Amino acid sequence: MTDPITQLKTGDLALIGLSSDVNASFMQGPAGAPPAIRAALYSGACNLTTESGLDLEEHPALVDLGDREVPSDAGAVPYIEKLVAAVLARGARPLILGGDHSVTYPVLRAMAAQHGPVDILHLDAHPDLYDAYEGNRLSHASPMARIMEEGLARRLVQVGIRTLNAHQQRQADRFGVEIHPMHRFDARSFVPDLAGPVYLSFDLDALDPSAAPGVSHHEPGGLTVREALGILQRIEAPLVGADIVEYNPRQDLNAMTAMVAAKLLKEIAGKLLASGEN
Repeated sequence: MTDPITQLKTGDLALIGLSSDVNASFMQGPAGAPPAIRAALYSGACNLTTESGLDLEEHPALVDLGDREVPSDAGAVPYIEKLVAAVLARGARPLILGGDHSVTYPVLRAMAAQHGPVDILHLDAHPDLYDAYEGNRLSHASPMARIMEEGLARRLVQVGIRTLNAHQQRQADRFGVEIHPMHRFDARSFVPDLAGPVYLSFDLDALDPSAAPGVSHHEPGGLTVREALGILQRIEAPLVGADIVEYNPRQDLNAMTAMVAAKLLKEIAGKLLASGEN
């Protein structure tokens, strides 16, 4: 059977689910996220039109590549890197549904090989800068450390952070990470100052648990959905890829977080498709 990646064209947006939570530290569950987010998106509870008016239903440039089972061992990194590299080689842009946040590191290896070091806009409660967490250098608490130490990003801009400990502060200083901590963050006035190409990494626990209870690590005091959408809509630099990670269906209430993830998927897809036209 022909892999649908071979049918991608320049300017396409490739939606890919990565069913992986092998590097999650506190609880498993994000491996089940991609099909749950798709179920919400196509549930009939909402339509597929973005707030900018772009109708994603049967949009010719939105190509759903389905969900991929990621190896649960050391083969995960090369598997994801090769998969995303194949998408980029066709001139398409990836929109990744995780999975835990560890998937972002191999995605960025492929992105940097194609585009050179990128700017990263990272929305999260956690900076994910541990050199190793519980002895695991590929932990979902460590992807940004791996990305920065390998020079895969020119800039790492983090929004929503409210768990910065001393070790991660040292890491942030080491790598020159630009952190906008929640305790002094004004979402209404924040405009992402990015040159591009930009990669967007959205960990759903960036949102307050009242809006997104379906995550493994509840951290009160986060962004509202409206604030997050405003940040996304004010990105002016071209997007070359994005991920939505750390949804845990086992923790969700009435599929509420799945619907939030589906909403974010629509708006991010609209941004990526607009970037592909430039």
